[in-house]
Amino acid sequence: MNVSIMTLLNALGGLALFLLAMQMMTEGLKVFAGDGLKQLLSRYTSTPFKGVLTGILVTGLVQSSGAVTVAVIGFVNAGLMGLRQALGVVFGSNIGTTTTGWLVSLVGFGFKIEAFALPILALGVFLRVVSSGRRNQGLGEALAGFGLFFLGLAILKDAFAVVAQQYGTSITGGNGAGLVTFLLIGIVATILTQSSSATIAILLTAASGGVISIQSAAAAVIGANLGSTSTAALAVVKATPNAKRLAIGHIVFNLLTGIIALALLPLLIWGVAQMADLFELEGSPAAFLALFHTVFNLLGVVIMLPLANPLARLLSRRFTSAEEQAGMPQHLDTTLSATPALAVAALRAELLRLREMTNRLLCETLQYSPAAARNVEQQAKAIHSLVAAVADYVGTVRTATMSLEVGDRLARSLRTARYLDEAARLSGTALLLHHELQHDKHPEPLSALQQLFKQIEHCCRLVSQKEPVDEQADQERLAALEQFEESYQQAKAELLHAAVSRRLAIDRVDRLLGQLSSTRRMVEQLVKADRLLRSPALGEEIEAERRHEQTG
Repeated sequence: MNVSIMTLLNALGGLALFLLAMQMMTEGLKVFAGDGLKQLLSRYTSTPFKGVLTGILVTGLVQSSGAVTVAVIGFVNAGLMGLRQALGVVFGSNIGTTTTGWLVSLVGFGFKIEAFALPILALGVFLRVVSSGRRNQGLGEALAGFGLFFLGLAILKDAFAVVAQQYGTSITGGNGAGLVTFLLIGIVATILTQSSSATIAILLTAASGGVISIQSAAAAVIGANLGSTSTAALAVVKATPNAKRLAIGHIVFNLLTGIIALALLPLLIWGVAQMADLFELEGSPAAFLALFHTVFNLLGVVIMLPLANPLARLLSRRFTSAEEQAGMPQHLDTTLSATPALAVAALRAELLRLREMTNRLLCETLQYSPAAARNVEQQAKAIHSLVAAVADYVGTVRTATMSLEVGDRLARSLRTARYLDEAARLSGTALLLHHELQHDKHPEPLSALQQLFKQIEHCCRLVSQKEPVDEQADQERLAALEQFEESYQQAKAELLHAAVSRRLAIDRVDRLLGQLSSTRRMVEQLVKADRLLRSPALGEEIEAERRHEQTG
């Protein structure tokens, strides 16, 4: 009984050491690689197939499919990577994570592990302590983790050797019920450790020690793969829409791959046995299982890669937030792109909606609050997405049958969308300026800024009006813009005077002047877009004003 308790404690200690080592290896390698891994993920994932290759490489380097998935979610949220490319990386990370099994099988058996691990551990700790550079410290941490990885493996191997010696025969799961039991064991062990690599290392060690049979271990390896989706499943509860989509894609891949592998288990084991014989691995249960793990994940990629585009389209329609819904075009019907005149009408309807969204956004800048700050950021992203959709739609319009007038209207549509996009982009800066006013302890020097925001409110009211298009309405907008410009110049002069008289610190004035300039640009772009939409004939006049600004 005492021997059994000590064996269990030793096995738990080895597992704890193994998990600590995996964390150290992952964090250390991420620090050592620096921005290289980010650049690799952002540059070489233009297609799902390239994403698979990049996912294999990066996951093999950092030894953590979870870390790779988190990075990919960040890229998708930032718009640097599409969902279908991200799915390719996630598919590839499942193959990349099999490198842990190969490390265990090829290095962890056949010789005294301590003789290999302790020098690496000593070198890693030395680098971590004496290095001043962050990258070298990261390398030292990774090497120390590498050494601890094999020390933990040695403890696990010794514990399973005692179990095999005590009980003498291996546990088998030859029938259906037995295989399902080992499948569940693999799932539960991965959920508890939150590391499929740790579960697979235990299984490889147990199989090598004769504690469980190859077939039982293979079923448990499939379970470990399925259990690795538990983190993704938890991420679905409270996460961004892109994170939810990618998590579902990860779950679909592992679930489908696991079902196929379990259904074809006898055939897969026979095929892997033939490959093991070819590579002279048949004498090593650990190497056999590592090969099995790699083969069925490769099989999953072969099946799922052609489905990456349809899956991405399906997932993109799920978990949509209010901002994403707002950023989706409502009038841009692709069937109209073959008829330029109809396409221009659809564009105008979408641009009117875009102007209304931008005008509402600018109204948000007039009342600062933490909730308004979040809302402004989300609305600006939605507007940017809609502007990108407008630009893409213009690119699809057939030019062969396009008249000169329609071509001019398409160009004005792009210009209008760009004005509104820039106004939305600058809204956050205007919000910060308004926040400065609310927290100003000396309101007198900033009285002109208060007047400036009243002029912004007046411009927004004019933009929201739906009176008929006429010259008088346009003159009213020009007059409002002139009044706003006058308030801007007064506010600028007051800020400079406050700096000279030392009523305000120079650095604060410099910051306020920058925010003031951006706010001015924001209002000008909104009014320009509004004038273009109300009277397309103003296009040439506004373009002349733009050229004058650039040369002046």
